[in-house]
Amino acid sequence: MFRRRPPLPPFPTGALLVGGAARDWLRGVAPKDFDWAVPKPEQAAGVLAAQVGGLAFPLDEARGYWRVHVPGGVQHDFVPLPADVTDDLLRRDFTVNAIALTADGQLLDPAGGRDDLRARRLRMVSETNLRDDPLRAWRAVRFEVTLGLRLDPATEAAVRRVAADLAAGQLQLPAPERVRDELQALLAHPQAAPSILRLEALGLLALSLPELREGIGVPQGGFHHLDVFEHALEALHQLLARFPDSDLPLRWATLLHDVGKPRTRNTSVRPDRTTFYGHERVGAELARQALTRLRLPGAEVDRVAALVRAHMTPLPTNEREARRFVHRRRELLPDLLRLMLADREAARGPQSTPGTRHGYAQGIERVLAALEEQPAPPPPLLTGRDVMALLEVPPGPTVGEALRAVAEAQALGEVRDAQEARAFLRTRFGHSP
Repeated sequence: MFRRRPPLPPFPTGALLVGGAARDWLRGVAPKDFDWAVPKPEQAAGVLAAQVGGLAFPLDEARGYWRVHVPGGVQHDFVPLPADVTDDLLRRDFTVNAIALTADGQLLDPAGGRDDLRARRLRMVSETNLRDDPLRAWRAVRFEVTLGLRLDPATEAAVRRVAADLAAGQLQLPAPERVRDELQALLAHPQAAPSILRLEALGLLALSLPELREGIGVPQGGFHHLDVFEHALEALHQLLARFPDSDLPLRWATLLHDVGKPRTRNTSVRPDRTTFYGHERVGAELARQALTRLRLPGAEVDRVAALVRAHMTPLPTNEREARRFVHRRRELLPDLLRLMLADREAARGPQSTPGTRHGYAQGIERVLAALEEQPAPPPPLLTGRDVMALLEVPPGPTVGEALRAVAEAQALGEVRDAQEARAFLRTRFGHSP
């Protein structure tokens, strides 16, 4: 597992390099963030900031925590050097993080983290440490995924007990923001879909996204060969296989796109057919509730909800429909197409054939062609004042409706100038010239 070790920056006076930075260096990976334990954090932060042209600022002045942002995105954190370094290391979460490095290259490893790294093993320092901060249960999954490690049996059993006690109210749930950060780290990884399965296996998904779990065991039929939950994970896998640069809102939307299906499932119309009418609307609201609970930024929550709500939009069958599709959903493109393609490729049930997949691909190509043809909306032909004067109406919903109708007609090529727009509105709203 170990590769050639990268060079390290000069150590501050009397400093230890601790935790993840020491771990990554030991693995032969250049650390992106450095954690230093030093005798005088404020002084050490100021010296480093002056040397590299960075910005030093306090994280917690009462405890003496300081941070330096270095140009290029590297970050250095400084904390007071503990009186008992071994005791401090043994209070950490996992053995691979309970290590420190001295300036002369000596490794302090009281819990055997180096051997665990060599064995690709993720082992807790103690179950007490996990229970002291239950977020470490989620962190275990992140380290498995991002470091390529595997929980040892005793640690896995302890994580399951932590999850069970959290669910029973015997331990306090971590702050939603902290859970969010762990989930986003998992979603940002190429193996995001398997990591969600791992959360489920350990009992953590129910504490993170209970709405997503509702799809477990819910059959779909038709175009689908997987249950609702498995289909969501396969869609996420398909998205990342095709579009590895997808941002987090698109990944969230893909994972949650069918979250409304369990609550809209209906078999009463025909015993041999299951329907999920309106699941995109219900799903958009459930996605909004889940991500708001996890404290995602409002703009990102809005985008995820909009993508979920729009993912069932029929694809166009001709160029005119394609222009309308682009006009009405421009702000969601091209992400909406990526979500729809991932959804379609994840569905390989008995009704899915090469012909239907080809037809779907043609619809996407029409939208892309229309988007390329008109990459930005043209300037409006009429203003609200123009509409009020033309239709002799006061400010209100009619003005907005008229402006939207003109904008769509303009996007479809049905009106080309202000004169044609006025004629269009007279006809549309029953006004004679």
